[in-house]
Amino acid sequence: MGVDGAVMADDSVTSVPFGEAVRVWARIGVLSFGGPAGQIALMHRTIVDEKRWISEDRFLHALNYCMLLPGPEAQQLATYIGWLMHGVRGGILAGLLFVLPGFVVMLGLSTLYAVFQETAWLPALFFGLKAAVLAVVVEALLRLARRALKTRLHYYVAAASFLALFLLNAPFPIVVILAGLTGFALHRYARRHAPADEAQAKAPRRLPAFTTHAVARPLLVLVFWILVWQAPLLLVRNLHAPSDLIAEALSGETNVFGALFIFFSKMAVITFGGAYAVLTYVAQVAVGHYAWLQPGEMLDGLALAETTPGPLVLVLCFVGFLAGFRNPLFMAPLMGGALGATLVAWATFVPSFVWIFAGAPYIEKLRDNAGLSAALSAITAAVVGVILNLSLWFALHVLFAEVGRVALLSRGAGLPIVSLAWPQWATIDIAALLIFATASFLLFYAKVGMVRVLALSAAAGLAIKGAELLL
Repeated sequence: MGVDGAVMADDSVTSVPFGEAVRVWARIGVLSFGGPAGQIALMHRTIVDEKRWISEDRFLHALNYCMLLPGPEAQQLATYIGWLMHGVRGGILAGLLFVLPGFVVMLGLSTLYAVFQETAWLPALFFGLKAAVLAVVVEALLRLARRALKTRLHYYVAAASFLALFLLNAPFPIVVILAGLTGFALHRYARRHAPADEAQAKAPRRLPAFTTHAVARPLLVLVFWILVWQAPLLLVRNLHAPSDLIAEALSGETNVFGALFIFFSKMAVITFGGAYAVLTYVAQVAVGHYAWLQPGEMLDGLALAETTPGPLVLVLCFVGFLAGFRNPLFMAPLMGGALGATLVAWATFVPSFVWIFAGAPYIEKLRDNAGLSAALSAITAAVVGVILNLSLWFALHVLFAEVGRVALLSRGAGLPIVSLAWPQWATIDIAALLIFATASFLLFYAKVGMVRVLALSAAAGLAIKGAELLL
């Protein structure tokens, strides 16, 4: 049943008042902990299961497209769903509310870090919350697997995707693309070898014609949003410092704000695989080339990002804050830090709107094409493997203090070909395990609401860590 009491068709989108959507997207933005696995799980539980605003098939179709894009896939999924429900204004609303709470928290934490250089109090604040989010992730993974894995092929694709990621550390865009190609190829093979009457019955709809209007409109939308994305560059490249520094400030290398915007704009179009795929490179450039950060500070920023809602790539805003704080030109350091963090957020997250508003309308037109549906169903199966890998990684780092990798097969010089993440069993966190088990019981069996479970877990974690600090 939808919110208006009507039975929702398999591919329908329920009509929802815009004000109610604002409230729900704001709640999702505040509670979106746990990295992409936790965030996708939260959206699925809220939008599909609780509110029933869009169907399972529509959700998975949107997720499949977002998994192929560079940048934070969870924010792109929120933007896609918001666009489905309320057009461009809905997409902007959902995308902004998904990022804004985490950005505000990251801005505050970065300020405290820059002033006091201290993060020891953060684990106590978010310890229990992360353990409860793990339970939400597991529940969503099981639900998604039941609904997405419909054939033996889907199980094979999900297993192969998980093993490629977990053992080989393969880039997940490559895994997802290979899964789609496999699904499409097997569909073509089945059609070619099916009886004539059956093949005729299963003939796919033709792809939309590439008319001038069909091609021109997405291109215009793409150009418009690219201009919006790059508009701040006109401002930051012409900031005026005191007269003796103007020549240096207008240079992209010495004007930290211009350098920040250019560098992270480049990162935004190659950030496949989430934050961890680019953190090493960003750290090398930020420390070695620009000297925006000191060695080891990227790990502090990652700790901050992991304890805030929103996409994990908010850690890049930490880099922007410290760069602006330490090189503020003519501004106060805190103002420079806030400007640096804002520029990095703009360069990183606005491209999500570019990909959705330019590409989603055409992707929607292709939903009824049989060949594409076969490819996307295989991608859905691969996404199950991707989320299983993310969930396992998240679980290991929540429940254990130390996690390394064990080589199963290596070539010369000890370089691993096949390896797997392996925890130091002596470092297991019993308190986190107990909170996770309790949250799982409350969610799976007692059917307690997710917000209440998160609140209870956060309070329990704060009490445990607070007692440890006092002792």
